[in-house]
Amino acid sequence: MRVICAGHVNWDVTLHVDHLPKPDGEGRITDRSQSSGGSAANVAVALAGLDANPLVFGSVGPDDHGTMARRELAAIGVETLLVEADASTAVKYLIVDETGDVVVLGNDGANEAFEPSDLPAETLAEADHLHLTGQDPGTAAALARDAATADIPVSFDPGRRLPFRDYAAVLRHADILFCNDPEADHARDSGLFETVPTVVVKHGNCGATAYTDERTITNSGYPVEPVDTAGAGDAFAAGYILASAQGSDPKRALAVANACGALATRSTGAQASLDWESVWKLVDGGQPPETP
Repeated sequence: MRVICAGHVNWDVTLHVDHLPKPDGEGRITDRSQSSGGSAANVAVALAGLDANPLVFGSVGPDDHGTMARRELAAIGVETLLVEADASTAVKYLIVDETGDVVVLGNDGANEAFEPSDLPAETLAEADHLHLTGQDPGTAAALARDAATADIPVSFDPGRRLPFRDYAAVLRHADILFCNDPEADHARDSGLFETVPTVVVKHGNCGATAYTDERTITNSGYPVEPVDTAGAGDAFAAGYILASAQGSDPKRALAVANACGALATRSTGAQASLDWESVWKLVDGGQPPETP
């Protein structure tokens, strides 16, 4: 399955700390790691582990961080179409406490320098799905419109910027909206729920709910001991996209998505290395169905 993931591509620096200090306090760094990141890249890495054929569309700077992000994604098996911008590659600092909760610090850098025209029409036409992550609203709207015109399904996970940016034009062409509880509250208050056929709300370690075809479907998730929750929502989206495209009903797709999100919390960093065997161990006790 060919999935284009459009949005932010960053360089992540992950700092594990013994606790998140209060103002004027101090915490101890217990571990430090670096890797490529950004929601578009994170979803693509999860998709690659699940045997999909992802392409990341975004932008980086002409610097070492951009070069390393390209190399890491290529090594994982993720194809990239990354515009080289004048600005520096965005760097995000992910601070993870002892419970796995994450605080993010960062700059925008070059991660919104790409434009819709940078994606060749023939590349889009070859896709089976377009997944949009938080990015410039105008760019996202144009990409969603072009995909809808080509009869390519569109999913959108705007992330924490949903309350601060006008994505209404994007959602008019989206088939699936992913959001967490605070973002879902904003979407309801703004009337955005009614514009998307399927809305999937992530509840963290409490599972998720899908609103589709006038049905409300819930899955309570899977009990795991989290190491790092960064990127769990991106792995969740990858699982839901694939399971839905492969014929699963919403209940089954939600179970697969929650399994992917849970597995992502077991390792450090925002990019999860997933595989179907591990997913089925959570969903079905290790027995894969004929159709995922």
